[in-house]
Amino acid sequence: MPETPALSLVVPLRDEADNVVALVEEVATVLTPSCPNYELILVDDGSTDGTWDHVRRLQAADPRRLVALRFSRNFGQSAAFTAGFAEARAPLIATMDGDRQNDPADLPAMMTLAATHDIVCGWRRNRQDNVVTRHLPSVAANVLIALVTGIRLHDNGCSLKVFRAPVVTPLFLRPGMHRYLPAIASQLGGRVTEVVVNHRPRQFGQSKYGLSRTFRVVADLLHLHRLMREALEPPPAGARLYEVAERLGGAGLLH
Repeated sequence: MPETPALSLVVPLRDEADNVVALVEEVATVLTPSCPNYELILVDDGSTDGTWDHVRRLQAADPRRLVALRFSRNFGQSAAFTAGFAEARAPLIATMDGDRQNDPADLPAMMTLAATHDIVCGWRRNRQDNVVTRHLPSVAANVLIALVTGIRLHDNGCSLKVFRAPVVTPLFLRPGMHRYLPAIASQLGGRVTEVVVNHRPRQFGQSKYGLSRTFRVVADLLHLHRLMREALEPPPAGARLYEVAERLGGAGLLH
């Protein structure tokens, strides 16, 4: 029987062909000394730029550690996280973006905090993004989310997070719900903390987000409590949050 990993790291990818090889190498450099028994779950969310070709080669080179999923089309980051959570085998599950702006060097300290917390969130206090289109809208969105949910964080949108597995593996994240993941997961474990993490400029590729995200957050907040409850319920019969076209390694279930 395969050894149970200590950490499952879930990374959504969409058109990150220029980043994915360096990302996997950097994760290995950081985690191998402190947490050698980890698994890396890469979820290709409908890439069209050759990302999957790189992922296939990376998985073949490290089949014990790397699990790869390719969606049949673009389903969104919420679906990618849900798929990754379904595959994860470790008691701790981490998430991070595939654009290399998150720094995996922050993970060991966050894992230590997870010994006493259910949810450990990264706070990009020194963001390396456009102030008008990304930083200021994020500040406004965080204030609104705190008012509605009571989960007060500086940076809900930071993908670098560590969870105890029981607070995320039961979740079914509808489109856009990854933005409220700490609040949603807090329904299953309320010990939430936040830690300042390194944020790096994007070197390759383009951001998938912009000013319109703030308007979507405002619309979601009108019925966020219902959406939070729905995240604990399987999708209706016949409906799928995502569809996996190809899986390399792993044996998770489809949602």
